[in-house]
Amino acid sequence: MADMSDRLSFSSLQSKWGWFALLGVLLIVCGLIALANVALATVVSVYYVGILMLIGGIVYLVHAFQVRTWGQVLVWALSGVLYILAGFFAFENPLLASAVLTLFLAVALLIAGVFRTWVGWRMRPVRGWGWVLASGIITALAGVVIATGWPVNSLWILGLFLACDLLVQGWSMLAFGLAVRR
Repeated sequence: MADMSDRLSFSSLQSKWGWFALLGVLLIVCGLIALANVALATVVSVYYVGILMLIGGIVYLVHAFQVRTWGQVLVWALSGVLYILAGFFAFENPLLASAVLTLFLAVALLIAGVFRTWVGWRMRPVRGWGWVLASGIITALAGVVIATGWPVNSLWILGLFLACDLLVQGWSMLAFGLAVRR
């Protein structure tokens, strides 16, 4: 029975291969546009984060008044106000916000890289442990490189990451669509 549903599921995917390919092409075009102007792509990224923070802040405020005790209402409401203020900050000064986000990105990459390196090293007896170790080292080095160039690189690093992500997602959707077509 599962085999039959798998075939039906694959058949429905196969009939939509063109949509996957079209999505891939659109993402590639967006990635190339972002790559052509990484500073603008950085500002767009900051605005996107700002919108998400505003929405999150409103949700926190609505949630705050659903909580019963006064102490909890205060904590949730304060969280909501801080999110909303951060969202407004992103719109008010996107270049400074990009510097803050770039520094957070550098720290996050460094921490994730060190952790992944440690995990890879601990996996030594397991086959393929070197890939995990190498991945951790590369991630940590990316964090160090970003931190070393900060704050100057904050004008373009987020836009570059956005452009690369759009290009990779675009190529993967295009490849998936073409593979499903066969």
